[in-house]
Amino acid sequence: MDEHIDKQRRAATAALLGTGAALALPGCARDTDATAQVTDIADIERTAVARIARPRTVADVAALLRGSRGAVSIGGARYSMGGQIAAPGSLHLDLRDLVGLVHLDPVAQRVRVRSGMRWRDVQELIDPHDLSVAVMQSYSNFSVGGSVAVNCHGRYLHAGPIAHTVQALQLVDAQGDVHELDRERDAELFSAAIGGYGGLGVVTEVELALARNDMLERQVQRVALADYPAFFAERIAADPRAVLHNADLMPPQFDRPLAVTWLRSDAAPTDTRRLVPRGQDYAREQNLIWAASELPLGEALRERYQTAPLLHTPAVMRRNCQASLDARSLEPRTRRMSTYLLQEYFLPLPAFAAFAREMGTILRRHEVNALNISIRHSPADTVSLLRWAPQPVFSFVLYYKQRSGAAPDRAAAVWTRQLIDAALAHGGRYYLPYRLHATPQQFAAAYPEAEAFARIKRRIDPQHRFRNRLWDKYLPA
Repeated sequence: MDEHIDKQRRAATAALLGTGAALALPGCARDTDATAQVTDIADIERTAVARIARPRTVADVAALLRGSRGAVSIGGARYSMGGQIAAPGSLHLDLRDLVGLVHLDPVAQRVRVRSGMRWRDVQELIDPHDLSVAVMQSYSNFSVGGSVAVNCHGRYLHAGPIAHTVQALQLVDAQGDVHELDRERDAELFSAAIGGYGGLGVVTEVELALARNDMLERQVQRVALADYPAFFAERIAADPRAVLHNADLMPPQFDRPLAVTWLRSDAAPTDTRRLVPRGQDYAREQNLIWAASELPLGEALRERYQTAPLLHTPAVMRRNCQASLDARSLEPRTRRMSTYLLQEYFLPLPAFAAFAREMGTILRRHEVNALNISIRHSPADTVSLLRWAPQPVFSFVLYYKQRSGAAPDRAAAVWTRQLIDAALAHGGRYYLPYRLHATPQQFAAAYPEAEAFARIKRRIDPQHRFRNRLWDKYLPA
């Protein structure tokens, strides 16, 4: 990108905001110990890398790539759980210092940021303009670049994956060359980089469409499992006020969805905060998850302290307050004994009830310590190449607890492959940011577009420099 234009754009943004404090400061990449190891939030395995660098600017990223040879891996907030951020012996680019606002246009409702930014950082920039992120995860700890790399989604109705809101990308290739991508400029590479898990280059800037920061009111009700698809179509999807929606299936039967919808409202707020404050104490939430997953009365505890408040406590707040939740509220105090993990499966709408019943049967058969299954909806993905929603889908997000160590992870691989087989049998797919338990055959069946992805990789990364454990295991040669 032309540095003069970039400086002008940043200066204009600073003037618009009235401060330059949010802009990335100039500086050099910082290196850490050459014997360092890389791990992720699950902390199940560690990968020894040759070197870790923490670039602070796009120029830093380009210089690191031009000045090195061999494998490169990329990490951000590190919420993937299966080595998607690491490759043995690689130069690891830790992008958590690659932060800052590039430009913000409140009228057009667009923002462009460095990819290491966390969603919470973005929210603090756009909230004064009464704007909100259009699509993100349910928690604000994830990085923007990581969210694009996995093509994330959330509870946003009719929005689909983040790919639908990405307006442009900046990508640095293996030679250190900078590419500006959008739906017209190298549309093929643009499509492949979203949901590309760092396999094609380093995404250094992301431009996103934004939404209004509406006041939302929560509506909660129980629904019979067989009735849920019709309930969703008639009562949720058809309601123009509905903004966020998910339905929770609770163990051990997973047969009675608790539908939670946030609708645009003129009601007086019950929570006047614009954003959830940083640094909150989540001991109560963490203790409740521990008790519900370890004690004999776990089901009763969940009903009393989680479900009943949702059903009987009114809640009205701004969209940004609901979107700025902290993932630490879901985290264990320590992972020495146990770790909390996620999986996700995407099913065509007609397969909802059949897959839900089969999923519950598999989880009970293997005595999986499942905390809950969250149901979301997505329209078909019309942008990304490695799309998890080639058609409209219901997603099943499984949140479960697993003892630490290699043996429990091997045991989990058995029932995970059974769930993947069930999803495939019903015409569905599974999500790639989690443990790499799928067989290569299952991956190929779920993502036949991987052949096209491999062809694009040969074009943009002919020396196969961008690597991680995901692509080392599954990418076609």
